[in-house]
Amino acid sequence: MISNLFKNILRFVVLVLLQVLIVKNINLGRYFIFFPYVLFILLLPFNTPKPLTLVLAFVLGLCVDMFYDTQGMHAMACLTMAFVRSSVLELFAPREGYDEQLKPTIAYMGVGWFSSYALILILVHHFVLFYIEAFTFHEFFRTLLRVLGSTLATFSFIYLMQFLFYRQSNNRIS
Repeated sequence: MISNLFKNILRFVVLVLLQVLIVKNINLGRYFIFFPYVLFILLLPFNTPKPLTLVLAFVLGLCVDMFYDTQGMHAMACLTMAFVRSSVLELFAPREGYDEQLKPTIAYMGVGWFSSYALILILVHHFVLFYIEAFTFHEFFRTLLRVLGSTLATFSFIYLMQFLFYRQSNNRIS
């Protein structure tokens, strides 16, 4: 228990620092923006209570907002992502339910499951973030292009991080 708590605190700190110190300074244009900090919400254990998930997502978003000077936009996007997370987990739940010992990673759940789960949640996050930032539907399709491009960029980055930091497991569900 303490070990998992320590790992999640460390993951939180590392992902926020990665976002605000390194990724913030990477410029690939308007349409490809990386937000690896959302990996923290994606990797929360299956049995994390929804209220705790919402509080953690809000704090995560506020931490990023402080460095980006975005006045709650990341917090709102993270809250929305965390709120939708439980529904997405139910949507992709195995027939017998989730094993408490497994984690929502590629190593434990498989590429197909993780890709579906992550893409939906990243898309929700980016949709909320970019449309709040634009605060208009005047350039709807340009903003949608930013959402889709950044979703693919963030997902690719997270997918790569999964293979670099999480080992394959024999407990994997197909």
